[in-house]
Amino acid sequence: MSEQQSSVTPPATPVSERIDTTRPHSARFWNYFVGGKDNYEVDREIGDQIKALFPGLVDVAVAGRQFLHRSVSHLVEERGIRQFLDIGTGLPTADNTHEVAQGIAPDARIVYVDNDPLVLAHARTLLTSTPEGVTDYIDADLYDPDAILAEAAKTLDFDLPVALMLLGILGHAGDFGRACEVVDRLMAGLPSGSHLVVYDGTRTSAGMIAAEKAYIESGAVPYYVREPDEIVTVFDGLRILEPGFVRLSEWRPDADSATVSADVDAFGGIGVKK
Repeated sequence: MSEQQSSVTPPATPVSERIDTTRPHSARFWNYFVGGKDNYEVDREIGDQIKALFPGLVDVAVAGRQFLHRSVSHLVEERGIRQFLDIGTGLPTADNTHEVAQGIAPDARIVYVDNDPLVLAHARTLLTSTPEGVTDYIDADLYDPDAILAEAAKTLDFDLPVALMLLGILGHAGDFGRACEVVDRLMAGLPSGSHLVVYDGTRTSAGMIAAEKAYIESGAVPYYVREPDEIVTVFDGLRILEPGFVRLSEWRPDADSATVSADVDAFGGIGVKK
């Protein structure tokens, strides 16, 4: 792999100065929740608390990874997508977007975006690429769509369709209306035929609501679970592909889908820009 095939846009502030180990962070918390090792004691403490409070969140984590795999596979195999802009990357695990896409189409090009310093610290070594494709990482925030588009355009060809991936990230938006405006700006910068892929935890059980409360009270950056009818408005102006915006267990299920609860508290879907 050459530097041209996988690169990381350098941060303005050294990573070591940006890691806060005094309060939980969503990327590290989720890493611990799914069995990873890139986390700190404060992340493990809230993880154990929430696992005891709401074991069903494990299904949300597993279903989210399964949805990533199925949605990316569908986009590459059936929609002909070869470019992905994945915002809110999180800590790299198995079957990341580039691994799934390039496993089917080796020439796929992927740009990851996150602003967590620990994610950045791992990006260079873990986000590799096939010789035919490209994988890049941008240190940026969701709420700076113009900067994201400008940097992504150095790797992606905006004359061709792009899949914008927002997986488990919009729950961090305190003002969902503002988040939708940001998504609209991002989609406006992408060409016709581009796709929006979204999933988030949902306010569909008492356990999920209790887990939300405990997580927010831990001092972490809040994550808000919302009603599916509110989240689906992020697709306004797009054509939502079948089977619609549904529970992750119902979105083009395969054999692996049976390993999670049918009532998993997370919904997802894909919209296409006309």
